[in-house]
Amino acid sequence: MFGTRFSVRLPMLGRSTRVSAVLPQSRILAYATSQSRSFGFAVSQTKSLGFAVSQTRNLGYPASQPWTRMPLASHAANSNSMRFFTALRHPGKHQPTTLYRHMSTTRRTVDAPIVGYWSLFCASMVFGIVVWGGLTRLTESGLSIVEWKPITGAKLPTSDLEWDVEFEKYKQHPEYHKVHVGITLEDFQRIYFMEWFHRNIGRLFGIVFLGPAAYFVAKGKVSRRGAAKLGGLGVLLLGQGVMGWYMVRSGLKEGMRERDDDLPRVSQYRLTSHLALAYVLYAGLALYGWNVLRSNRLARGKLPNPDHLRALLLSRDIRMFRRKIAASALLVGTTCLSGAMVAGLDAGLLYNEFPMMGTGITPPLSELWHEFYARGNPSNMWRNFTENPTLVQLEHRVLAMTTFFVLSVMWWRGRGLQLPQGSRVALHAMYALATLQVALGVTTLVNGVPIANASAHQANSVLLLASALRLYHTLRPLARI
Repeated sequence: MFGTRFSVRLPMLGRSTRVSAVLPQSRILAYATSQSRSFGFAVSQTKSLGFAVSQTRNLGYPASQPWTRMPLASHAANSNSMRFFTALRHPGKHQPTTLYRHMSTTRRTVDAPIVGYWSLFCASMVFGIVVWGGLTRLTESGLSIVEWKPITGAKLPTSDLEWDVEFEKYKQHPEYHKVHVGITLEDFQRIYFMEWFHRNIGRLFGIVFLGPAAYFVAKGKVSRRGAAKLGGLGVLLLGQGVMGWYMVRSGLKEGMRERDDDLPRVSQYRLTSHLALAYVLYAGLALYGWNVLRSNRLARGKLPNPDHLRALLLSRDIRMFRRKIAASALLVGTTCLSGAMVAGLDAGLLYNEFPMMGTGITPPLSELWHEFYARGNPSNMWRNFTENPTLVQLEHRVLAMTTFFVLSVMWWRGRGLQLPQGSRVALHAMYALATLQVALGVTTLVNGVPIANASAHQANSVLLLASALRLYHTLRPLARI
């Protein structure tokens, strides 16, 4: 009996491996199993002997069929996912059939689990940086460092001479003359440390992200698509640093020193852009990390009943609900950025009552729509939307209550759907955080924006966005691995 050379391509965990072997032509049947399920394969003849074997489901064998389990002589590229390769032999033949790897080509399709955990850790660092950045803003410390030195600026002044030099630099800028009038060196050291620490945890995040990202790509721990995503996140990170300094520069303009009606503060547009980049970076890292971990659970067979879950997530009701949750998450992000506009204009210091604004639900129209903000050009009256503190606060109130109403409706509708357990947990968390966010916002406003309340309000906004994104992610269809 002569043999036939054939090749088998096995889609194993995160890799595609080709195995070539020589077996007797008759009664050839082979299969491979992974930790999660039996993978299908096709046998293609390389000589003109006229047979092909194709199987896409678990292969069964008649009890009367004599067969032998033969391990590969040379393990495939991912031996953990390929347990064994079985080939039938003729009855009475005692010599085992030899299988060997003739050619192996591998290409990762699922990123390594460590990449997912690392991405979520980076997201948690972004959360911390956002919270500390809010504290820096609330304590009016953001303009205490008047230079941008990405490398040498990492060192904190230690000697009296170094502190005197930094203090003298600060005195040359308008904030010293209009906000922190006559502060002592000790007070300056306090606000300087707030800004210095904010910049340094940003530098640390750059190291924590860029170093491992380069390592994972170099070592093949990520797929091509994963490498592209990491590249995009790296560009966001660099842009965030540049935007941070661009924002600070807007508060160091010398013209503010001469104008009595102009307090030195950073541009609300640049502040909002700075925060927006941070939120996008946080969302990207979180979604990427969750996706990597779920793909690995699916590939390793640790996701219970994947076929049922896949069918559930593809149902019409779940697809419609997922789209609405995506729109809700976008609304949450928009409301958060509206809060940045409020912070940039110190609009929270006006109308410290709720739900009223003065004597009515809204202030007088003449206060909401004033020609002062048009800067002498009637066609620029639109600037009231972004530069009039009264209107900006009203916009944030309307957006906040609209967001809470929408999330409440989503929670109510979601309770009546057949959701996966993880989605149900995220749904309840989203509603609880939305309720807490409204409570924090109202208490912050009516108490005159105390630092602790305002910081908690900003921190909870990130958690609320994270819960909405988490819910959306759990409702996404399962990938085919």
